[in-house]
Amino acid sequence: MKLDKIVSILLAIIIIIAVSATIYIIVNPAPNETFTEFYILGENGKAGNYSTSMNIGETSNLTIGIVNHEYKNTSYHVVVKNNDKTVFEKNITLQNNEKIEIPYEFTASQTGSNKLDLFLYKLPDEKNVYRSLDLPVNVS
Repeated sequence: MKLDKIVSILLAIIIIIAVSATIYIIVNPAPNETFTEFYILGENGKAGNYSTSMNIGETSNLTIGIVNHEYKNTSYHVVVKNNDKTVFEKNITLQNNEKIEIPYEFTASQTGSNKLDLFLYKLPDEKNVYRSLDLPVNVS
């Protein structure tokens, strides 16, 4: 009988601890991972089929995509460079889970190996690149 009473008390304590832990987890959830999606889409609106070989004077289109998963309104600065020369800049503010896709057109202006660099800064930090992408383009 004494053993039954001890086991019952232990089970009651375990149940109280389990319920308390469950309530604590519900009231204080673990923080979610914060991040921003930064991507480019080719001319067909797909992740691929990028114009990596072009003729001089030829024009190609990209879509620059940004999706905010920072769990707060976030401001960004987008910079596109062609062979280290800035060719496009834009400031954007997105709400949590908001997405923007920016159409971008570029023209092959010099022959040889070119590099299109895309930089995303999470403002107010304008010195450290938050995300980056690059697209090599061979121009003949």
